[in-house]
Amino acid sequence: MIINNNSTIRKSFASDNWSGASPEILQALIDINPGHHPSYGENDPLMDKARHLFREVFGNDSQTFFVYNGTGANVLAVRQLLRPWEAVVAAHSAHLNEDEGGAPEALSGSKILTIETENGKIKPEQIKPFLHSIGFQHHAQPRLISISQTTEMGTVYSIDEIRQLAQFAHANNMLLHVDGARISNAAVALDCTFKEMISDTNVDVLSFGGTKNGLMFGEAVVFLKKDLADGFEYNRKQGMQLASKMRFIIVQFIAYLEQELWKRNALNANQMAQLLGKKITSIKGITLSRPVEANGVFAFLPVELIEKLQAEYFFHVWNEEKHEVRLMCSFDTTADDINGFVEAAHRLI
Repeated sequence: MIINNNSTIRKSFASDNWSGASPEILQALIDINPGHHPSYGENDPLMDKARHLFREVFGNDSQTFFVYNGTGANVLAVRQLLRPWEAVVAAHSAHLNEDEGGAPEALSGSKILTIETENGKIKPEQIKPFLHSIGFQHHAQPRLISISQTTEMGTVYSIDEIRQLAQFAHANNMLLHVDGARISNAAVALDCTFKEMISDTNVDVLSFGGTKNGLMFGEAVVFLKKDLADGFEYNRKQGMQLASKMRFIIVQFIAYLEQELWKRNALNANQMAQLLGKKITSIKGITLSRPVEANGVFAFLPVELIEKLQAEYFFHVWNEEKHEVRLMCSFDTTADDINGFVEAAHRLI
């Protein structure tokens, strides 16, 4: 939120993790606060309930572990699946590469092999050149493919695209990881279930995000094959992602899944992005730089407008040279927020 000189509180379009927590999540946290619960989730019926919900969503073979944040989920998933001389292949724009502060390399000792993309999505044919390194002792060995769903450029992998990547990975003795920080927005965009998108396409491990869609904190690492999860509890502890008061993470995911809060929140964010994309194109000098597929809107703005508009409704510049900006909608974005932003743009331009 931005507080301007008139002390008016306005929402920003900087990121969907600038938003607060859903009222349902806050209520769940309040309800679970009284009394004492087993620490670390050990022998806690809440943990059994949460894991049961995840098995209902992803299948009986899945194993779920809860962590504090998205960086922890991504980094520990990578470290679990790679040995130090192995590498993960990802889009150059991937959060794993651009925005984890070097944590994947520091904690796993493994290299990230990046692919330049136009839309944030990688294809099997782009990964093929890395296969020449397999068996060559002087090169890091490609072992894991990591994709973001949705991508950092607001695009969404289709179910078939994910399936093709999984097939390519397994045919070449590799594994597939999905960074699902915005997976709920992708599921709504594709009108599919998490199982159809992840389990049925044969993904190996998923970082299941909730913080960008209404949770206060906490993410989950979901292994779709039990053997891949072997020893992860020690990995998580060593990686400083084991919460002592685990009930406060668990109860959020119970509310998130049990009440289908994930769908309601993501649906609103996606719908508001569609509305924003439609309305800003009516402003002279503003054009969309990419189609609106989920809850992100990418647009070219006149350079003289950017700073003035940021002062009223903050957002990030995605590409300084092209004056391309990213506008993110959240579970709590309203039509009034969109109208206020558009009116400000009209006035300032």
